[in-house]
Amino acid sequence: MTTLLVMREHLKRFYSKYEIYITPISKFLLAFVTILIINGAIGYMSALKNMAVVFILALMCSFLPMNFIVFICALVTLGHLYALSMECAVVALAIFLLLFILYIRFSPRDTIAVLLTPVCFILKIPYIMPIAMGLAGTPVSAVSVASGVIVYYTVSYISQSASVLDTFEEDGSLEKFRYVVDGLMSNKTMFVAVAAFAATLLIVYFIRRLSVDYAWTIAMITGALANILILLFGDLMYNTNLPIIGVILGNVVSVLIAKVLEFFVFNVDYSRTELVQFEDDEYYYYVKAVPKNTVATPQKRVKTIRVPEKAVKQQKRN
Repeated sequence: MTTLLVMREHLKRFYSKYEIYITPISKFLLAFVTILIINGAIGYMSALKNMAVVFILALMCSFLPMNFIVFICALVTLGHLYALSMECAVVALAIFLLLFILYIRFSPRDTIAVLLTPVCFILKIPYIMPIAMGLAGTPVSAVSVASGVIVYYTVSYISQSASVLDTFEEDGSLEKFRYVVDGLMSNKTMFVAVAAFAATLLIVYFIRRLSVDYAWTIAMITGALANILILLFGDLMYNTNLPIIGVILGNVVSVLIAKVLEFFVFNVDYSRTELVQFEDDEYYYYVKAVPKNTVATPQKRVKTIRVPEKAVKQQKRN
């Protein structure tokens, strides 16, 4: 454990020293990987799949605010959907605008949740997002996570319906609109996932704020169990055909990843907990103090060895 704590302190010191370089590089990598995943999932417009275009867009994102990455990814997604069908692009644009208004209004600082939620769905680890944001975010982070869920299922449904949309006649725009909108509104899996993720995030958030020992660990496990129960209940109610084994294993893996997050964000030593009581003119205060797990990083010492002048002269003579 001491070795891990020392490593964490080195990482923190390294980040604070080179933050001016790490931040733009991190934004570049986030945008670059996200755009590549979008191109791989719905690559209908060949121009956007050009690596030079991807590189330039990611480079632009590295020097602009985080919210600009969401904007660029939304434009790339709309470009691919427009290449598939103008009607699909219009429906997606309306959904994106609605989500963008909600996101800007309630949780404009949770850009990472909006971006990573669809990415985690594609990587088959979506259940980490409500647990992680419940630990590190606020209750309104549920809006960002839910927005990411809706974006994923919207794009996924349109992509899966591409073959059906091609069967419509060229002048059947109204039928295409109706088909896409009806399909999205009847997508019970999406609504169950939104409810499960939002509920999980809120459960994790309120439990991890309790003053009980190991609150973060209890919050992770409780949130994962709640997520599993809500998803399975939704499957029984609406026949969403969720893979039960995949849901259970995904939540177990999410708890393990969340433990890594806890190590870097909230690593405390409950064995040294202190209960403090004091007062002022108006109140009595009862405080529970839990010390953080910290270690002093070893300092490099350079020892200078001085050779006597007599020995140097003797060596020159020889």
